[in-house]
Amino acid sequence: MRPAPTILHLDMDAFYASAEQAAKPSLRGKAVVVGGLGPRGVVATASYEARVLGVHSAMPTAQARRLAPNAAYLVPRFSLYRSVSEQVMELLGRLSPLVEPLSLDEAFVDLEVGGVADDTVSARRTGERLRTAIREVTGLSGSVGLAGSKMLAKIASEQAKPDGLVLIEPGTERELLAPMPVRTLPGVGPATGDHLRRAGMTTVHDLAEAGEAELVRLVGKAHGHGLYRMALGLDDRPVVAERDAKSVSVEDTFDVDLHDRVRVRAEVERLAVRCVERLRSADRSGRTVVLKVRRYDFSTLTRSETLRGPTDDPTVVREAAARLLEAVDTTGGVRLLGVGVTGLADFTQEDLFAQAADARELAARAEVPEKPVTEDDKPVEEEPESAEQLAARRWPAGHDVRHTAHGHGWVQGSGVGRVTVRFEEPGGPVGRVVTFRVDDPELSPADPLPLVRDPVDYSSWPASLPKSRSGPVSAAGGESRP
Repeated sequence: MRPAPTILHLDMDAFYASAEQAAKPSLRGKAVVVGGLGPRGVVATASYEARVLGVHSAMPTAQARRLAPNAAYLVPRFSLYRSVSEQVMELLGRLSPLVEPLSLDEAFVDLEVGGVADDTVSARRTGERLRTAIREVTGLSGSVGLAGSKMLAKIASEQAKPDGLVLIEPGTERELLAPMPVRTLPGVGPATGDHLRRAGMTTVHDLAEAGEAELVRLVGKAHGHGLYRMALGLDDRPVVAERDAKSVSVEDTFDVDLHDRVRVRAEVERLAVRCVERLRSADRSGRTVVLKVRRYDFSTLTRSETLRGPTDDPTVVREAAARLLEAVDTTGGVRLLGVGVTGLADFTQEDLFAQAADARELAARAEVPEKPVTEDDKPVEEEPESAEQLAARRWPAGHDVRHTAHGHGWVQGSGVGRVTVRFEEPGGPVGRVVTFRVDDPELSPADPLPLVRDPVDYSSWPASLPKSRSGPVSAAGGESRP
């Protein structure tokens, strides 16, 4: 624990949905849901307007539609979210060399190491300036928590939402934590929370009063010891700049179960190529290929194969995934497929051609003559995609388009051979809506536009950041919102 609140936690507010609202003037102040839009889609993020209606992340999109039938439902635009995240992380990197990203929209920062804060006053001033900088550069809002530890900084940022700042004064941790529910503490999920509730512990105060020995008895030695320390507000974890990824993976859930074995294999090979693309973008390679198959009855199978050396060769990963598929029974249908690579390294196997050849040789040895196909064994043929499904795939809701006459816009929806587009740009007025044929030659997909056309230049920041080593100390848990 530090004697000053110099650990900062930033959490962007409803990141994906807020980015969509900033990009689309017609959606400002309205319920927006970002996620998968198919029958098995899941909500990735919901705007605060949608959350009021009961929509939240990880909820099935079908359920969200029942709760918020008039919300805008959009397919994620990860290229936009990544570009905005890079802008935010660059601002954080100007504050300190110790920035620990947790996701695209969340990170810890060690302000003390960066030399921009060493007491309550300077920490608060830095946090406020950061929030201002993020808004001026990206057009979005972020919530900031400041404390003497990572655990408390994250709790503070959660209290600050949306668009606020909460600072927890060192020395006030136990008083602040005492009335909070046990689920507030990191690592206490639904199962552990329910177990503690049955033991009569519902608040952090209850955990502290129970004592370490009792918590160890209830949840085990390792977890009980850590849980007791957190209940006392103790957390010595440092901010770590490099968080080494353990695996890279991609997966897809299908709107309709796949039965055709040929189609299943084609999807596995496609996922393998996408997985390698992610692997290469991270400048990594991997040694173990993992296949994940969720069948029609929700049973999930995983198979893995360890190669003789790390690789980022798409042929090697694709063929390994295909071999793993041969050992999986897909009778009855497949609802989800995933391909991943673990055992990551920052180098590749030198003799990639030999490795690929070895893979093909193993596959050849494993080949078994197929038995004659009887009437009962014939695979169920997949129904071809309808024109409406093809249109939805080509023109995803919320994605950017450009028309030679109307300019830049975004897809509101498609179906029955038509695609409806609203022509507007970030920072502009609400645009007009026009409907086209899905094969209109003047309409084409486009890249997202920047959310802020002329962002404020923060290249000299934080050198210009005023810093104070003395002055009045704010109250514990002080909160600031614009």
